[in-house]
Amino acid sequence: MHTITDLSLVTGPVPPVVTVLGILALLWLIFSRSRRHVLISIPVCIVAAIAITLVLYWLIEKVWHPFPDPIARPVYVWIGLGILGVLLGVSRVFAATRIDGRVLTVVSVLLVVVSSAAHVNLQFQSYPTLGTALGLSDAEKVSLADLDDGKDGAVPVSQWKAPADMPSAGKVSTVTIAGTVSGFSARDAEIYLPPAYFTNPRPELPVLVLLAGQPGGPEDWLQGGRLVQTMDAYAAAHSGLAPVVVVADGTGSELANPLCVDSQLGNVATYLSRDVPDWVRGNLQVDPDPRKWAIGGLSYGGTCAFQMATNFPAVYPTFLDLSGQIEPTLGDRKQTVDAAFGGNEAAFVAVNPQDLLREKKFPDSAGVFVVGKQDNDYRPGLQTLYEAAKAAGMDVRYAEVDGGHSFQVWSAGLASQLGWLGTRLGLPG
Repeated sequence: MHTITDLSLVTGPVPPVVTVLGILALLWLIFSRSRRHVLISIPVCIVAAIAITLVLYWLIEKVWHPFPDPIARPVYVWIGLGILGVLLGVSRVFAATRIDGRVLTVVSVLLVVVSSAAHVNLQFQSYPTLGTALGLSDAEKVSLADLDDGKDGAVPVSQWKAPADMPSAGKVSTVTIAGTVSGFSARDAEIYLPPAYFTNPRPELPVLVLLAGQPGGPEDWLQGGRLVQTMDAYAAAHSGLAPVVVVADGTGSELANPLCVDSQLGNVATYLSRDVPDWVRGNLQVDPDPRKWAIGGLSYGGTCAFQMATNFPAVYPTFLDLSGQIEPTLGDRKQTVDAAFGGNEAAFVAVNPQDLLREKKFPDSAGVFVVGKQDNDYRPGLQTLYEAAKAAGMDVRYAEVDGGHSFQVWSAGLASQLGWLGTRLGLPG
């Protein structure tokens, strides 16, 4: 049964309705019988909004560089309109003489801000529904400490039969995976356990390690990535079987970009290649064979997944690169080498996937590159990596789906490749 939290924020009636309300609210904030408002307040607010937006753009794109790639300019336009609504609202609140006028002004400002935020969300589709925007989740949470200890052991998938009392959906658990070897300070991971995991004996399920983008965190895969819905749908079509998904933290914080390498920015490579697999094998009943393990990610996470696949092919012989970059970057090669490798370009080359593909062969590795058809920034680089991977002996696929650099692409990309991935990891077709 659908509820109000299931309302889509990216399709259907909500986006156009919010847009219309935002336009009407902005028009109300602009139009006034006050000559002072028309001749002074409006021009001042417009100039101020433009100035603030340009300063914000300059700080983010030219000075701070919190993200490796530029933010699309329409995002700044919508942010600027939101700022304009706030400035106009402040002007009208101080000028209003009646309480109802002030209340209407505040409501109008909120509508303009919500409309602006909705359009920013349309660019990335980070929050596909009202529920995800409110931080709500349909996934049932479970503590690993409360699970059956699997005293009857685990059996190969080929010998397992689904019992009648198996749950119809998977569950999610939030866990801490410490950087025991790496020393990396990671945020909590999110783990998806499919229905088959809640049986006794359990099947020896394969493992998929997933990584979010930057900025971002593990919970992004549960929200915009629609991980639970995608995995539950796969499990429903495969007698409750699906990979155990470990959404690990590959950055350490929302805005950090440690490039998924071992460097002065953090030992992410060791964390993902040692600490995460060691924790999973020590705390979950899964198939320990690396051939039944895969790593994947979106944007920064896709770049990171391919880095793991090329630097640690024995740990992750299977990968999903969803809209990853052509190489790990902090903006350009020099900035990257200086910040992470102390200016030592040879150290960067030694771990850069493109360079590794020129020097080595990977006959036992396989993977998929997925990118949005409208993602003009990332698509050429991913095509280049696909050709290089194929030349290096990898069994690789390349796919494009509708959309740009957004969760529309990444959620669809994961769903579209699960059939191939499940077969690759030994699950029945």
